[in-house]
Amino acid sequence: MRKKRIVVFASGRGSNAAALRRAILEGSIKGELVGAVCDVADAPFIKTASSWGVPVIVAERKGFVSQPDFEAYIAARIEPLRPDLLCLAGFMRLLSGDFIKPYAHRIMNIHPALLPAFKGLHAQRQAVEAGVKVAGCTVHFVVPDMDAGPIIIQETVPVRDDDTEDTLAARILTKEHPAYVRAVSLFCDDKLEITGNKVHIRD
Repeated sequence: MRKKRIVVFASGRGSNAAALRRAILEGSIKGELVGAVCDVADAPFIKTASSWGVPVIVAERKGFVSQPDFEAYIAARIEPLRPDLLCLAGFMRLLSGDFIKPYAHRIMNIHPALLPAFKGLHAQRQAVEAGVKVAGCTVHFVVPDMDAGPIIIQETVPVRDDDTEDTLAARILTKEHPAYVRAVSLFCDDKLEITGNKVHIRD
């Protein structure tokens, strides 16, 4: 089986992207990291990704006249990389349907909440303020709607009475890395099947 070609997208530290790369190097993911994309010019992720020996594409939205121009710039630079899978790993910008369409069911995202609850920014704060007893993370395929799309994997953590946004975020993060690694590994092993809005994991 040919190794799947993966491009990671991040806006900040890129800890989930780094976890995916480690899993590739260790053989847990039968894939190949072929590029990285960042939309924040001073993000720590750029320095990290630059050490990986792959093309790093930096594109800030404010440097483009329109969202379509911004997305076209990125699309033109990842196309020669021939990616099989795009992994949004803390990429804090919505992608349009025009960008997503050529990669339908080939873009994954990880969100620090149990979707469909607590979409958008500050999901951990939303969970604390809502008083839920269980929180977690979701790996899903990307569709044009925010934090929607077929769910691949969810992992849970308890919410403690004294939790803050930061303490809950730290606990969820310990689940994010292995959840994302497992989802990408299943994709690379051709074990994910999508029917409607449901993802089935084949044996």
